[in-house]
Amino acid sequence: MIQTQSILTIVDNSGAKTAKCIKVLGGFQRRYAYIGNTIVVAVQKIRSKNKSKSKVKKGEVIRAIIIRTKFKKNKKDGSSFMFALNAGVLINKQNKPIATRILGPVTKELKTNKFMKVASLSAGFL
Repeated sequence: MIQTQSILTIVDNSGAKTAKCIKVLGGFQRRYAYIGNTIVVAVQKIRSKNKSKSKVKKGEVIRAIIIRTKFKKNKKDGSSFMFALNAGVLINKQNKPIATRILGPVTKELKTNKFMKVASLSAGFL
């Protein structure tokens, strides 16, 4: 469950390390975003190893898709899961990822949604 001012860890190789949520997209006065929703973020920190090769800059405003949250997610079969951190992947306006690699697993909701490219770049599914 992500809302405005939430800090996300960026888990792709776009060059960003953390980002802050500015706006939750998808409805008038929508307050919370869950796994698979799109938000607008501002890049807070970038990775120090490759500042010159980074695809984003500090302070840049860009869209992101949420792939992991600390909020517990219940499945239809009765099981549930949750992650240790809030994580996202930076995307462009055409919903294509900026990066070429995504670290860690993503949920199957992304596979059935319009983010098939994000799902195919990840390590696995939950």
